[in-house]
Amino acid sequence: MSVTTGDIAKFLWPGLNGIFQTSYKDYPKQYMDIFDQESSDKAYEEYTGFVGLGLARVKGEGAAVHYDNWSQGFTRRVTNVTYALGYTITREAVNDNQYMKAAKAKTKALSRSEHQTRETVAANILNRAFNNSYTYADGLELCSTAHLTKTGLTFQNELTTAADLSESAIEQALIDISNFTDERGLKIAVRGTKLIIPTDLQFEAHRILESTLQNDSANNAVNALKTVRLGIAVNNYLTDTDAWFIKTDVDQGLIHQNRQSAILENDTDFGSKNLLFTVYSRFAFDAADPRGVFGSPGA
Repeated sequence: MSVTTGDIAKFLWPGLNGIFQTSYKDYPKQYMDIFDQESSDKAYEEYTGFVGLGLARVKGEGAAVHYDNWSQGFTRRVTNVTYALGYTITREAVNDNQYMKAAKAKTKALSRSEHQTRETVAANILNRAFNNSYTYADGLELCSTAHLTKTGLTFQNELTTAADLSESAIEQALIDISNFTDERGLKIAVRGTKLIIPTDLQFEAHRILESTLQNDSANNAVNALKTVRLGIAVNNYLTDTDAWFIKTDVDQGLIHQNRQSAILENDTDFGSKNLLFTVYSRFAFDAADPRGVFGSPGA
C-alpha cells in the first residue's frame, strides 16, 4: 500500500511550522554489551564443543600408559535470518510534498525499525532463557540447573533456588560460576564480567555493586562485590522485570552473528512510478556454550 497525497495532506500545505515525532532518540546498541560479535559469510554457521582429556592416572613401574580419547561435543547450528521492511510513496506525493524533512524522516524510520528489530531479537535470547520451549545444543533451555555434557556429567548456569537480585544472590551466582567444569569435569577458570538487568533493577544494581560499605546493612563491613568489578548492562528490551543475568568470559557463549548489516535502498516502480524504499539485513543471535551466561528468573 502506497503513501498518497491524502496520507500526507498537511505536508502539502504551505505554512506548516514543524513536524513532531520524527526526532526521537534511540538507545545505543545495547546488544553489543551482551553478545560476542561473530562475522558470517554463509547461510549458517556451526559451533561444536570439544570433549578433552580426563585426569592423568597413576602408572605403575613397567605398566602401560593409559590412553584417553578426545572427541567433539554438542554442535549448535546458528542460521542467519533475513529481516526486511519497506514502504512506497506515490510520485504525486513526492512531487507535491512541501517539506522534504518529512521524506527524510520516513527513511530514518526504516533505520530505527531495523535497529530495534535487532535489539528485540537479541533480548529475546534472555527473555526466553528459562523457557523450555526454546532449547539449545543439549536439548535444554539456555539457563538450567542441570545442563548435560557428552560425558554424562551435568553443570548449572542457574541458581538452584531462584532469587531476586540481591547481594547474596549475586555472590552465590559468582560462586557457582567459579565452580564451572569442562565436559570431562575438569575445573575451568571462569569469571563473571557483567550484570545484565532490565530497567526496573538498574538503581538496585548500582546500590548493590557500587556502595562503599555492605549494601542495606548497618554492619561496618566492606562491599565485597566491589572487588569483583562486575560491570552493569541495563537492557531496555528485557521483558521480565525481576530476571537478571551475569555474562561470563567464556568464549562463544552469547553470539551475535552478523551476515549483512542494514542496507537502505530505494528504487522506482516502472509501471506506477511509485517510489520504493526498503531496509534489509541478515543476522542471528544465539548461544553456543551455556557457560557464557548465568541467570535467575527472580523469586
